[in-house]
Amino acid sequence: MRLFPRVVRLRTQIVLLQVALVALILGLAFGVFAYLSDQRLSAEYGQRALAIARTVASDPLVRDEVARYAALEPGPLPHAELASGELEQTAEAARLRTEALFVVITDDAGLRLAHPDPARLGQKVSTDPSEALAGREVVIREHGTLGDSVRAKVPVREPGSDRVVGEVSVGISTEAVSDQLVSDLRRAAVLVLGALFAGIAGSMLLARRWHGLTLGLQPAELAELVREQDVVLHGIGVGVVAVDARWHTTVINDEARTLLGIDGESGRSVDSIGLTPRVLEAFRAADGQPAQAAVGDRIVVVTARMVNRDGRALGAVLDVRDRTDVESLTRQLDAVRSMSTVLRAQRHEFANRLHLLSGLLHGDRPSEAASYIDELLGSGPLGAAMPGIDAVRDPYLQAFLAAKAAHARENGVLLRLGPSTWVDANLVAPVDVTTVLGNLLDNAIDAVRVADPGSGAGVDGAFDTRTGDDSAASKPGAQALVEVELVREGSTLHITVADSGPGIGPELVDSLFADGVSTKHGGGVPGGRGVGLALSRQVARALGGDVWLASAGSAGGELSGAEFIARLPGVLSEGEVS
Repeated sequence: MRLFPRVVRLRTQIVLLQVALVALILGLAFGVFAYLSDQRLSAEYGQRALAIARTVASDPLVRDEVARYAALEPGPLPHAELASGELEQTAEAARLRTEALFVVITDDAGLRLAHPDPARLGQKVSTDPSEALAGREVVIREHGTLGDSVRAKVPVREPGSDRVVGEVSVGISTEAVSDQLVSDLRRAAVLVLGALFAGIAGSMLLARRWHGLTLGLQPAELAELVREQDVVLHGIGVGVVAVDARWHTTVINDEARTLLGIDGESGRSVDSIGLTPRVLEAFRAADGQPAQAAVGDRIVVVTARMVNRDGRALGAVLDVRDRTDVESLTRQLDAVRSMSTVLRAQRHEFANRLHLLSGLLHGDRPSEAASYIDELLGSGPLGAAMPGIDAVRDPYLQAFLAAKAAHARENGVLLRLGPSTWVDANLVAPVDVTTVLGNLLDNAIDAVRVADPGSGAGVDGAFDTRTGDDSAASKPGAQALVEVELVREGSTLHITVADSGPGIGPELVDSLFADGVSTKHGGGVPGGRGVGLALSRQVARALGGDVWLASAGSAGGELSGAEFIARLPGVLSEGEVS
């Protein structure tokens, strides 16, 4: 059976350590105080004894009497004379007056001429008188016939001369020193105990504070938590940025540095680590809702949540996921879906026309069949052929434009090719081209289509208006028109998209390509709006090109709306299509 628990809690360890430390310091301080107080009191009582001895030794009567006895022939001194003599009376009066332990007077041979015990008169003193008889004053702590004392020895000089004829020794009992020291130490002990209790209380408060800061975790648990954090945060494919309650970064893993292009230094304010405005806004909101943002050449989805423990706010965590590939595939899938819709419509339309031709031929009406074929040669499968489509030789690009034209017609918008369109090469990067071209066309179609104010028309990436109305309904009776012009220059494809919409407001031109800004429903959410123009510019710049706003809108003309230009190097084959 264990007498003590195997592991002492950190809080208890802190209290015990602090109490032991405080007790050790106070004990040492108390010991030093006791030693210094003893030395101080000994010195004070020594100086008191010295003052008494000087006073007695300077008394003329004492000097005369000591000089007289010193002049006698060596031999025993008369005991009865000394006991009743003036030296004994003077010394005893001084002792009683000053409460000294003793006042002793000797001759130059060290024989007692005055002593508190008359039986010891005429005897040699028990301590060495040589220092005083040599003319030097001495303060010393010694043990004599009357016990331990702090004593002062002062030479007695012959009247009218500096010759030493005896000494005066005055002693104060060490018991008096000890009594005074105990009194001082008792008062000091009260202060030390008060300080000790204050230290214990402070230690307990510190332990409680430490317990709160560590959330009650023990050192082993903290160490394990740090190891798990390193393994998890730096081993997963999700970016993580954590901040404390003051919004200072505490954790930034490697994936977050890569996806967000930020500095990994901890302890800095979240506003100063290089987050884009869109990401910073989502982080500050910390509402748990995913938000899509463009960061450099990446599309990321960020989700921020507040972290609480036991009702206490600890900070917030932002997780970052790379959506670049998914977004590109989504755009590609949209393009394929549009073209498949066109091809499906073409199949049905051609089937209907072949049925008609079959009926005419089986009905022995070849002339009508020939006329019908001639009529078909001048029309497309979904109505009139897109004028100038032959200037685009790439089948993929033709099908994509046909799909967008069909989409535009469904929304009451005419999509036409510009007069300078000429692309006599095949696409080598169809996904990139359709991503940029599709976003520009979708924005233009949405900007000019006739719709209700609540239809969600607008520009994906900016508020496409100068008047506050984001639909073509602000131009009653006007033709909703979008013109796209494609021009080849070597392997570079130049794209121009203009529309008849109301244009871009001048106050919003600077933020046109910012991610997360959209007047359409669903703006700023994953898979929703707010990244079209930002994504187009990222794709173009990744190819070495760019997308920019050529005109925010003109005062008049058929194409009075916004005009965008894109340059996409290396997306066309060098050789001509046969």
